[in-house]
This record gives sequence, structure tokens and C-alpha cells, in this order.
Amino acid sequence: MGDALDYAAVFNATPTPCTVVTPDLTIVAVNDACLRTTHLSRPDVIGRSVLTAFSSPSAFVETLRASLEHVARTGTVDVVPLLRHDVESGRRGAYEERYWTLVHVPVFGRDGELSWIVCWAEDVTPLLEGTPPVDEHGDPETRLHHRARDLLELSTRLKRAYRQEQRTVSALHEAIEHQQRFLFDATHDLRNPITGLMTELEVALTEPEADLRPVLHKLRRDVERLDDIVADLLVLARLYTATPPVTDRVDLARLVMEELETHPPSAEVITRLDSGVVVRASRVRLARVLSNLVANAERHTTSRIEILVRTEPPFAFLEVVDDGAGIAPEDREKIFQRAYRGLDARTRDPGGSGFGLAIGREIAQAYGGDLYAADQPGGARLVMRLPLAPGTG
Repeated sequence: MGDALDYAAVFNATPTPCTVVTPDLTIVAVNDACLRTTHLSRPDVIGRSVLTAFSSPSAFVETLRASLEHVARTGTVDVVPLLRHDVESGRRGAYEERYWTLVHVPVFGRDGELSWIVCWAEDVTPLLEGTPPVDEHGDPETRLHHRARDLLELSTRLKRAYRQEQRTVSALHEAIEHQQRFLFDATHDLRNPITGLMTELEVALTEPEADLRPVLHKLRRDVERLDDIVADLLVLARLYTATPPVTDRVDLARLVMEELETHPPSAEVITRLDSGVVVRASRVRLARVLSNLVANAERHTTSRIEILVRTEPPFAFLEVVDDGAGIAPEDREKIFQRAYRGLDARTRDPGGSGFGLAIGREIAQAYGGDLYAADQPGGARLVMRLPLAPGTG
């Protein structure tokens, strides 16, 4: 795989001062960063003891000796977190205050014996700069501690900002996905009725002597289907993009009775409604969900529809039950997909839009609830679950 790695070049290119010593602490290699920092040459240091080659202060030398002897004795890495060692500045004889973190790493030969110790010296002086001491006599360790605390707080704030940015990006992606699905639904479901209209018009134009009344009746049905689809698409568009309407305290039993009186279904309806079941939501939107559920039950029922309102704190439940063919377990999620229509629905009501249950679930979830199909022997049971309003038990 290409040329062999030039380890010497890598070692010398490392920006952190580095020295390699034998177990008896004799220097066998130094990198260019070490020479630049100490203003020495390789002949000045190679073959000398690391304890004397760099004119280090006695406190530094003793700490360095203890760390290296620990590595030689235990064969483990040792770290000296903070140690002062000033370096010569540009002017000869002048020194700059510097603080270092030393990392000493053992290197073993193939026989398992300690061969070298790699000595890394990381300049941590910038971490201390600009950090006021705790008091006028604040020592470097205290200053470093406070600097580290400030960096930790900054890191925490950056992490919070990053998480918030990720949530915002996710929300934007979800909104874009909703819009794309909405456009797909609109184009897909408007195309078929429009195609039917165009076909009927072309037939009528090619047969000027034909009786137009059957054609007009067919065109009217297609227009009504278009109107239903457009109405459902507008509801979906509002759910995705509009500001949610103001929520009210809605009594579900009262909502059911008022809607049945205003829009009585064609099938027999039996109600079992607990009183005082109140949720916080838009009454208009909940009425739309109820209307869609009842319309769905009308398409499938054979004799009657049952509507129930009950509570299991902390939730309220509105259920619509029919005695039709029921819903196969594998289809219980499919029926809530936009534009999905089962075979039975297409047979009983070819003009349906397939959006009703999808709209119902979107509305329920917008208020912290859900809409789902539950077990029901001999029919279908669709359940809207919503959190009870505060103060309702």
C-alpha cells in the first residue's frame, strides 16, 4: 500500500515537544519542536541525561525524575498535570514564564522489556492566560482549575446549543417531509377525477347528438369527489402549516350529541356517553374527527353504529364502532395512511378520498393523543384517545 511510513519524518513534524529516553534516562531522540522550544541542537542533547540536558530548575528535575522512575518501575503511563519551566525568549538571557503538562509513555521491545520512554511536553500556558486568580496570590494550579471550569461551562453551553440546533434541523426536515407528502397526495388524488372529467367531456364533444343528462350527472359526481378531495387537502395543509387554533374545554358527550343532531347518519346510532368527559382541543377539529369516524362507519356497517365516550384517567376516549366486516390485524395501521382505501371501502364508496382517518390521526396527535383501531369481534372499533383536561377526573 504505497511507500513505507517515514516514522522519523512523522516524529519530527509533531508540533508538541517530544523526547525519547532509555530506561536509564539517556536521550536518544528529540523532535524539531523540542529543539525550537529549547533553542538547542541535537548534538547538544543526544546522549545526555534528560535530567541535565535542558538546564531545568531543581523542582522541575525532581518531579521529572520521579515520574520517569515510576514509568520505568511500573511500565505504565504517567502524567504530570502542571509543572513550571520557563523558556528562553528571543533576547538571550531573557525568559518567558511557561507551564507544562508532561506525559510519559513506556515503549516495550519484542522481548517485552522496556526499551524507551517517550516524553511529551504540552504547553498549557495559554489556558492560564486571561484567567484572573482567586486572589492576588492565586497559584497556577488554582488559576488552571478555574480556567478548566470556565472551559467546561463553555463546552456545556455549546453542547446545549448544538442539541437545540439538531432539534431545529429535525423539525425542519419533518416539516419539509410533510410538505412533500402533502404535494404528492394532492397531485395523486386530484389526477384521477380530473382525468375522468376530461374523458367525459371529450366523449360529449364527439357525440353532439347524444343525451347529455347522464353525462352531466356523471360530471357532477366527479366534481363532488373533487370538492371532497380539495376540502380534505385543505385540512391537511392547515394541520401542517397553519397556526394551531385556540384550544377550548370540549365536553365530548355534548360534542357527539350536537354533531348527531346537526348531521344525522343514515344508519341507526346507539350512544353510550359518560358525562363530564372534558378535553382541551379545538372543537371544530374534534368535530371533523368525529364526522370522519362516523362516515367511515357508515360505509362499512350492516345495521347500526355505536358511539361511546368514556374515561380511563388520565385519558378520555371517544369510540365509534360498526358491525361490518371489521379490519384485519395487518391492515390496522394501513388504514391511517393518506389515500389508502381498502377493497371494501372502494366497493362501498368509490368516491371516497381516503384522507379521513389520516386527518383524524393527525388532529388527535396534535393534542397529545392518538387515533387507532382496537379489537372488536364482528366489526371495527376506532378509538380516539386524548388527555383529560386539568380538573377532570
